Amino acid sequence: MPLDSQIAAVLQQFSGLPQQDLSQLSAAQYRQSADNMMQPIPGEPMAEVRDLRVAGATGELDARLYRPLDQPNLPLLVFFHGGGFVFGTLDTHDNLCRSLAKQTGAVVVSIAYRLAPEAKFPAAPLDCYRVTCWLVEQAQALGVDASRLALAGDSAGGNLALAVSRLAAERKGPRISYQCLFYPVTDGRCDSPSYEAFAEGYFLTREMMLWCWQHYLQNPEQADDALASPLRAEELDNLPPTTLITAEFDPLRDEGEAFAKRLQQAGVATRLERYDGMIHGFVSMAPFVERAAEALAAAATDLRAALN
Repeated sequence: MPLDSQIAAVLQQFSGLPQQDLSQLSAAQYRQSADNMMQPIPGEPMAEVRDLRVAGATGELDARLYRPLDQPNLPLLVFFHGGGFVFGTLDTHDNLCRSLAKQTGAVVVSIAYRLAPEAKFPAAPLDCYRVTCWLVEQAQALGVDASRLALAGDSAGGNLALAVSRLAAERKGPRISYQCLFYPVTDGRCDSPSYEAFAEGYFLTREMMLWCWQHYLQNPEQADDALASPLRAEELDNLPPTTLITAEFDPLRDEGEAFAKRLQQAGVATRLERYDGMIHGFVSMAPFVERAAEALAAAATDLRAALN
């Protein structure tokens, strides 16, 4: 299928931006450039939006709570933002979190986990797991029902949601009812056919992903760790029911779909849907891309059904 016309217009806008040589940029320089490019879009009004300080693996972290309705004991959806483990902020994903809160009826808490290379693997997954535990511990104070807990994340955030689910299963808690993964990172090998077919020209490039992995891992051997590359895990049957969304023109497409199929083979209830004509990151474009809005609504429907 050809590129969606609205996505083609987005790529045309990106093509006019100055090209950057990743080999000449530090992570801090690229982070500033990438975060500036991902300017927040005004989003859904909420009953409450509140910045929090939460407990990470080694200290306090920033987080942001979105309450769609002025009601206590709403379900809890913990969100982990994408950005290749190197960039991304609470602000870059503010619109997406507002939309998820509005459409699921859950309180969404977005986490600013530690970024690489200042904090390399496994800092981010350990942060995300500890914050999830802390939110459950603080459920009464936060006015949420932690017995109805789901996770969501896009790209690297999808990877981190999987890491939290894995750690929760291994450590006997907290109980996670559902996970929603938007085009997740699942394999550090970066060698699938979709990596070759869409290596450049579709927003996310193979070069960018290799660069991110190099900054994230302490050494290449860590790519074999199932916490970093969940596709390499030997057992997946202890993971929660899952919605996994991929995009046709995305280097990460094949590894995401391979992971979904492994979940299905392990007996985990999994809904996999590929959105043709779309590129990596498309769900965040829901305010101006119709198919992105459809994908977000479908994912929110799955989450709402699981949490209510």
